[in-house]
Order: sequence, then C-alpha cells, then structure tokens
Amino acid sequence: MAPDTGDSAPLIRPTRAQAEEAVRTLLRWAGDDPSREGLVGTPDRVLRAYGEFFAGYGEDPVSVLERTFEETADYDEMIVVRDIRLESHCEHHIVPIVGKAHVGYLPAGRVVGISKLARVVDIFAKRLQIQERLTTEIADAIDHVLRPRGVAVVIEATHMCMSTRGIHKTESSTVTSRMLGGFRTDPTTRREFLTMISRGRDSV
Repeated sequence: MAPDTGDSAPLIRPTRAQAEEAVRTLLRWAGDDPSREGLVGTPDRVLRAYGEFFAGYGEDPVSVLERTFEETADYDEMIVVRDIRLESHCEHHIVPIVGKAHVGYLPAGRVVGISKLARVVDIFAKRLQIQERLTTEIADAIDHVLRPRGVAVVIEATHMCMSTRGIHKTESSTVTSRMLGGFRTDPTTRREFLTMISRGRDSV
C-alpha cells in the first residue's frame, strides 16, 4: 500500500535496480567506494532491511481489527495491553524511533484479540512517522473499527535523531497520548488507565 498522498498523483515505485543504484550514490556521497568488497552487497542488504522497516505500507490495520469476538460474557471493563515494543523511523532523518506503546479501550459488545492491538501498532510504526501522528493513527483506527466506548494510547519513545545526531540528548524520551470517548471525558477512567500502564514499568 502506497502512503496516502491526498489528491496528488499515485506514487510510482522505482525498480529494484534503481533503488540499489540510489544506495550506491549515497555511499559515494558519504565518501566511500560502493565497489569495494565490503560494500558490494550493501545495496541489496539495505533494500531487504527497508522491506522490513517499512512493511506497514503494504498492510491494512482495518482488516486486522475487523476480526472480533462478540461472545465476551458482556465484558465491559477496560482492556489494556501495555509495553508493546515499538520500532519506527523518523520521516525527517530516516533514523530509528524506539520505545513502547500502551493501548487500552472500553469495549462496547465487541473485543479484538489482544495480539491484534500489537499488530496495529506494528503496522503504523513500520512506516515513516512522527510520534504524534503515530499515536493518533493507532487510536483512531481502533476507534473507527471497534466503535468502543473509549480508546487510550500512550507512546514513550527515544528518537535517534536527537540522541545520535544534532543535540545528542541521549537520555531524553518523548511521551505522546491520545484519549477518546470515556478516557477523554471521565477523569477517573483516564486515571485508572494511566495507573495501570505505570505499575512496575521499566524505563524505555
């Protein structure tokens, strides 16, 4: 799936050969020789790595969330999956964003397998991202498909664009949240969620 470009023309993907040549160009720009023994296979390896890093463009979070269970014995309490390992890439520098996502929702008759929540996090994370949009996309997708009484998403992450370049703030982390429905309107519900994700939590 190509990224949404709004009203613009569809993106035309380059061939594999063109992509590999682009990697060679970057290697030459960096000051090295792409034909030397240690770098000959690098373009192929970079493309295979990119295929993993950005696999989310080819996956649909809606289809993942549509497989729900209705026989839940009328369970209507909060469902929370915390400490979901998150690996993404900053769209500004194409360097890693690494951290954890905490996802919760208040079901309204339908629940989804807990692994599907982690899968949705992965799908959106495996695209070029900024953390604010990533947080919103995860929450909005769950809200749109499950129609729960509320959704909460908190992401804590370290950005390598801050820790390995620029200002080199290695100890800093960024926290973003999106609260919908009952998590936004009911302070008690929001507080319960935040307490649940903080218990016994290790640092990112």
